[in-house]
Amino acid sequence: MNRIDKKFQELKSENKKAFIGFVTAGDPTLEKTIDIVLGLEEAGTDIIEIGIPYSDPLADGPVIQLASQRAFQNKDLSVDNIIKMVEAIREKTELPLLFLVYINTIIVYGKEKFIKKCSEAGIDGLIIPDMPLEERGELMDLIMQTDMALIPLVAPTSKDRVEKIIENCKGFVYCVSSLGVTGRSSDFHRDVVDYLKQVKAKSPLPIAVGFGISKKEDIIALKDYVDGAIVGSAIVNMVGEGNGEPEVVKSFVKDMIEECHR
Repeated sequence: MNRIDKKFQELKSENKKAFIGFVTAGDPTLEKTIDIVLGLEEAGTDIIEIGIPYSDPLADGPVIQLASQRAFQNKDLSVDNIIKMVEAIREKTELPLLFLVYINTIIVYGKEKFIKKCSEAGIDGLIIPDMPLEERGELMDLIMQTDMALIPLVAPTSKDRVEKIIENCKGFVYCVSSLGVTGRSSDFHRDVVDYLKQVKAKSPLPIAVGFGISKKEDIIALKDYVDGAIVGSAIVNMVGEGNGEPEVVKSFVKDMIEECHR
């Protein structure tokens, strides 16, 4: 069983919600990213997304774009070294780890090679925000040969396509809470509750909400309708402000994690 599935089963048995944190690989360095990931686990984070920096990120707002720019200043930043970083993290934890990666990165690196190396390194799932449903067949076939999950993204505009988007996917459903990019604090779609209820009714997988979750109050507002909350830009912003010091990030996420586990 995939680590993501195990984690959601464990949390459900304890009547808790998953706290899913996001970090940008290489911000401020690959070495510090390892410390931040392990620090997030120590704080109680349940699942961690690791973003592979990309020069033209479709879904990322200014905070994560700036983090990618900082990461690109490191001469040792490469897909190979990010995968080696995951191997180093995996030696110290069984926490579910995901890559958020843009499709062009996978194509340039080589689809078969990328999927194989991710699986061997201990990545549990992939989030690919710019891969259309109609074009995911070949990659899905490769992922299904591993124990990894392709994490589907749905938005308030998905509507009748939700069931098709979720088909053959594993792990959880990433529910985008608003239209636009990440980091728009609490700028939820006006019908977000109805939308989450509709996705929940259609999904055999747990659902987690992201985009705009930046404080405890956001989690309080939505946690009754989901199985997990995803916090990205707010964490990345604290990494930038604290120069990658894990204690700064741990202190920031403490209240949100407690609310998810309450």
